Amino acid sequence: MSLPLSPPIPPQLARAAREVPTGGGWAYERKLDGFRAIVFVDGGDVAIQSRGGKQLGRYFPELAFPAGRYVLDGEIVIADGAGGEDFGGLQARIHPAASRVALLAERTPAVFCAFDLLASGDDSLLDLPFSERRARLEALDPGIVPVECIRDPAGAAGWLAGAEGVIAKRLDDPYRPGERRGMVKIKRVRTIDCVVMGWRPGKLPDTVGSLILGLHDGDDLRPVGHCSGFTAARKRELVAELAPYASGERGSGEPSRWSDGRDLEWVALRPELVAEVTYDHASGGRIRHGTRFIRFRDDRDPRSCTVDQLDG
Repeated sequence: MSLPLSPPIPPQLARAAREVPTGGGWAYERKLDGFRAIVFVDGGDVAIQSRGGKQLGRYFPELAFPAGRYVLDGEIVIADGAGGEDFGGLQARIHPAASRVALLAERTPAVFCAFDLLASGDDSLLDLPFSERRARLEALDPGIVPVECIRDPAGAAGWLAGAEGVIAKRLDDPYRPGERRGMVKIKRVRTIDCVVMGWRPGKLPDTVGSLILGLHDGDDLRPVGHCSGFTAARKRELVAELAPYASGERGSGEPSRWSDGRDLEWVALRPELVAEVTYDHASGGRIRHGTRFIRFRDDRDPRSCTVDQLDG
C-alpha cells in the first residue's frame, strides 16, 4: 500500500465522563458496541486493523469498501434486530476455522460504521480539526455511510436511555493516535437487583473477593455475573454478613482465559439475599462488565429477580 498512513495506527481513545459535556464546541455520536477498527483502502486492497494492531480482515470477509485511497476509523458491529448491537455474536466471529468464519459471515453479517477519516489520497488528515475531517468523511463516497453525528447535547443525552452511551468529540481538535484527549465517553448505567448465589474469597485470608450474582429464568436460578471492587474493610465485613446465608456447599469454577489458571473457589449461599448493583454492559444474558455494588435489599423477594431485567 502507498497510503500516507500505514498500519498499525493506535486509535484515538476517549476518557470517561459522568455527564454529556455542554457549552458548545462538541459533536456527539452514539456509542456502539462492537470492535474498534481502522481500515486502510488502497485501490482494491483493504487492510482492517484492530484497536490492538492485529489484522481482522479474515474474520469479516463480507465487509466491502469502495475502491479509492483513504483510511477510516470506525467500528465493526452486528445488528441485534432491536436497534442495538450483538456483541456476543461479534465475538463468535473470531474463529480459527475458515469454514466457520464463512458460515457466520452469511448467518450474522457484520457492517462497518465509519466515524472518522484519517487520510485521503496522498494527504494525512490527522492534524485537521474533527469538524473538517467529518465533513470530508461525509463527502468521501456514497458507499460509505458515516454514523450519525449531532451537535445537540440534549439529543445526545437522550441516547443514554437506550444506547450503550455517548461519545463526545471536540470539533476543533486534531486526531491524536493512542491518546485520551479530545474525546470523552459517557456510558449508560443500568440498575438491577440480583440474587446473591455465593461469593469467592479474596486474595487475603478471611475476605470476600466478589459476589456471584444470579437471576431466575423460569424455575432455574442461573449465574449472570459477579460484583467486586470492595474496599479492604468491606471485604472483611462481608464474610460475617454473608455467613448466615451459607448453604454449606463449596465449589470451583473452571479457570477462564482471564483467570491465569487460578482455582475459582466459591462459597455457595442459600438464594435468599438480594443485591442491588449497577452495570454498564450486558450481552448473551450475562452482565459483562462495569458492575458496582449499591446495597443489599431486604425488601425484595429473591423470586422476583428475573432475567427480563437484563432486557432493559
